[in-house]
Amino acid sequence: MQGKYFIRVLIISWFVFLGLFAGALLVSKPEGNGVQYVLGGGALLMILVFIVLIRVYILKQRETFKTAGEGKEGSEVGFVVDTFHDLVARLKEKEKELEKLKAFAEEKAVRMEAYNENILQSVPSGVISVDNSTMITSINQAAERILGIDAREVIGRRFDEVFREPLTTLLSEDKTVSRAEYPYATNDRRHIWVGITTSHLKNTSGDKIGIIFVFTDLTDIKALQSQVELKQRLSQLGEMSAGISHELRNSMSVISGYAKLLSKKIEASNKATVDAIQSEINIMDRIISELLAFAKPTFLNMEEVVINELIKETAATVIDGNESVKVAVNSADPLFVKADGLLLRQAFTNLFANAVDAMPDGGSIEVELSSLNRKTEICIKDTGCGIPEEIKQKIFLPFYTTKQEGTGLGLALVHKIIVSHGGSIEVGGKEGEGAIFRIMLPAGERGQL
Repeated sequence: MQGKYFIRVLIISWFVFLGLFAGALLVSKPEGNGVQYVLGGGALLMILVFIVLIRVYILKQRETFKTAGEGKEGSEVGFVVDTFHDLVARLKEKEKELEKLKAFAEEKAVRMEAYNENILQSVPSGVISVDNSTMITSINQAAERILGIDAREVIGRRFDEVFREPLTTLLSEDKTVSRAEYPYATNDRRHIWVGITTSHLKNTSGDKIGIIFVFTDLTDIKALQSQVELKQRLSQLGEMSAGISHELRNSMSVISGYAKLLSKKIEASNKATVDAIQSEINIMDRIISELLAFAKPTFLNMEEVVINELIKETAATVIDGNESVKVAVNSADPLFVKADGLLLRQAFTNLFANAVDAMPDGGSIEVELSSLNRKTEICIKDTGCGIPEEIKQKIFLPFYTTKQEGTGLGLALVHKIIVSHGGSIEVGGKEGEGAIFRIMLPAGERGQL
């Protein structure tokens, strides 16, 4: 700072000296009154004024340049600020566009999910999906209806906690099957046939993330198939038995005639032999009559039948006088079926008679009746010897019997009567623990639920 003052004083002193020198030169003659000094001072003042003007001009130019620089700097800052604000505005616009695209994608995903769910719930086949940890992830309405379950209660639970054989075996073996047919006992105590197809559930990368079960209810189809097969067998049997019975009865008539002649001519000691011949002929004639009756087409006289009362009356007739056998019919409400009452009575008579024969030392017969999905189920359980597993598939065949005096047409006739009504009959239970016969019949108009 002191350096600047020293320079300024030096410059002023220099200009004063120049002014005095210039004033002396301007005066040609020196005068005693000092006029030359006045002129020199005037010249000095003029120089000083000139210097001040130049100084002022220089300062103004500096201020001008400084202002211009500041303006330039300000314009550059403003450009940067304006560019930043413009970029932010564009980013906000892009953000709004991205939000719109995101909302559209989410809405589309929701629509697709709802659409896929609607398809899944609308297909008539049952569909169940299970993840790799055997947890149930989804069940559609058809599966709920067929298997008698509630999706809200089973989703999220382990598969083997909800379902039983053969579904659990298919899952544990982790193999795919195509339209395999299996019997299945539902949670609501129905015995159905299901056609099952299984496949691995994979993600977009091809990795296995679970298993899908697709199945259909084949119960009605199986019942219809049984009716068709039975009609075919009866038709073939009828054609064959008609010719055979005619030939047998002709020969039996001749033998019976000769037996009667012998009974009149032989001694009393040999009469028992002739009577035995006549007895065997009568048994053969009864078998032929039953065969013809079995093979004959069945004509149904359909009516509304209270199945509770019919079973109670039939059981009472079969058990009459046998106090060692107890019968219990468990049904609070009357159940109606549309059927031929006489034929049903004949079928249940054969079933109760077989149950009594299986309990020579006495026991109990329990009949449970229930109605669901326009079907009436009759379950007959006894405490007899049961039926061996290896013959369960044969007991409804004509002439198949394990009794020494049986004709093998009793259960075959039961099967024929039940199937001709559009129903089905199955045998269960274990050997030594008693037999179980489950009969399904179409419910009557007053018995439909």
